[in-house]
Amino acid sequence: MERTTPVIPAQDVAKQREYCQEIRAINAQHAQAPTAFVDTYGCQQNEADSELLRGMLCEMGYEIVHDGEHADLILINTCAIREHAEQRVFGNVGALVHGKRRNPNQIICLCGCMAQEPHVVERLRQSYQHVDLVFGPQVLWRFPEFMRRIYLRRGRVFETAPAEGAIAEGLPVRRSGKIKAWVSIMYGCNNFCTYCIVPYTRGRERSREPEIILSEIRQLVAEGYKDITLLGQNVNSYGKDLGTGMDFPTLLEQANAIEGEFLLRFMTSHPKDATQRLFDVMAKCEKVAPCIHLPFQSGNTRVLSAMNRRYTREQYLDKVKALRERIPNVVLTSDVIVGFPGETTPEFEDTLSLIEEVRYDALFTFIYSPRKGTPAAEMEDPLSREEKSANFNRLVEAQNRISLEKHQAYIGTIQHCLVDGESEDPRNNLNARTPGGRLVHLNGDVGLIGQFVDVKITDYSTWALFGELI
Repeated sequence: MERTTPVIPAQDVAKQREYCQEIRAINAQHAQAPTAFVDTYGCQQNEADSELLRGMLCEMGYEIVHDGEHADLILINTCAIREHAEQRVFGNVGALVHGKRRNPNQIICLCGCMAQEPHVVERLRQSYQHVDLVFGPQVLWRFPEFMRRIYLRRGRVFETAPAEGAIAEGLPVRRSGKIKAWVSIMYGCNNFCTYCIVPYTRGRERSREPEIILSEIRQLVAEGYKDITLLGQNVNSYGKDLGTGMDFPTLLEQANAIEGEFLLRFMTSHPKDATQRLFDVMAKCEKVAPCIHLPFQSGNTRVLSAMNRRYTREQYLDKVKALRERIPNVVLTSDVIVGFPGETTPEFEDTLSLIEEVRYDALFTFIYSPRKGTPAAEMEDPLSREEKSANFNRLVEAQNRISLEKHQAYIGTIQHCLVDGESEDPRNNLNARTPGGRLVHLNGDVGLIGQFVDVKITDYSTWALFGELI
């Protein structure tokens, strides 16, 4: 078997880095380094993409800043998963026209999933003339090339043609912290859930070579990173395009064997591909965190079929049972959509009963948002917005109660936590995370940040735990 995903030739990536140096030489002629602000919306994959974009900007000679008000370059990495996110982006992009008037040399860029939606691209082209560069996720690796064209003043640049995508290695990265790190193991999605725009914006599934992934993890551990998350739209599909027999559980085993004190997390897992072998590997690998994000989306089998999720309510519950048999203390989180087109209130009751049966530690809950170009956007949707909101509120109320009860059960336990930053809670100066990812507020020396410590849990709320150092 041979790899089915194209890999960008090393010389093509090297050419992009040459463009970075060319731009850097131009920037060096100024009295001070130009500044760049990268604003990220959406999922963890977008966060990882933004770290690559910051890496390239640093090679171009930009200084990264955390406020775009006076930045010489503003890059907005967008999300198209819900209408609200799109409208926020349009609002913020529109407001940038004032800064552009004050500084005509300012460069404004937009990338991410919205840049692969034809109606969005046309709107940007016609109504947002102050935007200089628009490009999609599949050509992110060519960002220096696009910037060079901007520098040479060849007009506005739009690189948004549909693309299946490829793998580009060797890009620079500027990570946002020193404790936690994202590692993309694959890109794209083949599932085509009827409500989701991602397969249309990010292309087909394509996996990075395992040796490259493991080398990146080793380097991160050597640099002191303690919490490493493996990313993919569906990590359980990892390796299918490699033609080597490599799969995600095997990759986890090999990552777990890397020497050092660190935790491995991963997201997202599609339930249809979450196997008994995955659960077995999670249970036996001491560095794999005892937590999993397993989106169920709906508790009703008919709605799941309409969503093209390719599992039933019963199959999902069987997988949760098998998971908890292997890892009794597993922290389980999920996504759920309320008000999918055609969902009735009795069918919503099945969702409500499922969360009562499973008892998730936390849920990410959404009212259905139609995405232009997806099959669900054309489905009949008779339930009123008011009825959907009422159901949504019932769901949130139920989950908040369950989360509170789950957190109450931590009282008196000892948790081996990673201290990952300073807290905004006025009563505690540090934040930490349990192995399962639960937030813990505590007091201690800031020198503990980046270390694993034992914490006795003394109090709780719906959203967090409170503890004291042992």
